[in-house]
Amino acid sequence: MAAAMDDLDRKILSLLQVDSSLPLDEIAKKLGTSKTPVWNRIRKMRKSGVIKGEVAVLDPEKLGLESCFFVLIRTSEHDADWLARFLKAVQNRPEVLEAHRLAGDIDYILKVRVENAKAFDNFYRALIKEVSIFNVTSSLSMEEIKNTTALPLGIESD
Repeated sequence: MAAAMDDLDRKILSLLQVDSSLPLDEIAKKLGTSKTPVWNRIRKMRKSGVIKGEVAVLDPEKLGLESCFFVLIRTSEHDADWLARFLKAVQNRPEVLEAHRLAGDIDYILKVRVENAKAFDNFYRALIKEVSIFNVTSSLSMEEIKNTTALPLGIESD
């Protein structure tokens, strides 16, 4: 269920999505208000879980993680034991940046970030050791066109 928020809350979130290290003074100045209401709203949004955390966004290529693969998985098993093993395998693999259960012909999609094709092969071999998979299709991303963590908040950003 969506949290009740007004336009000021959304504007604060919009600024924080771009740079969560902005000082309260600067946020308040950009929004034409004072620090106290900004701080109270941020604290309230943290407490309610709207703001889940704050992280540093790293450049994967500068860290040697140049290859991004999307892994499409189909399974012939849908029992609780298989699912528990699969979830554990995916959650324990640091190469998996995202994992989604899908509607349609494909059961799961993983976003995997590794150094190169050899590292992906090692990841793949480790994954299929932990859990049986009916069909896997992997695609290497040739170019990242857009990558953002910013959610659409229904306001225009400056």
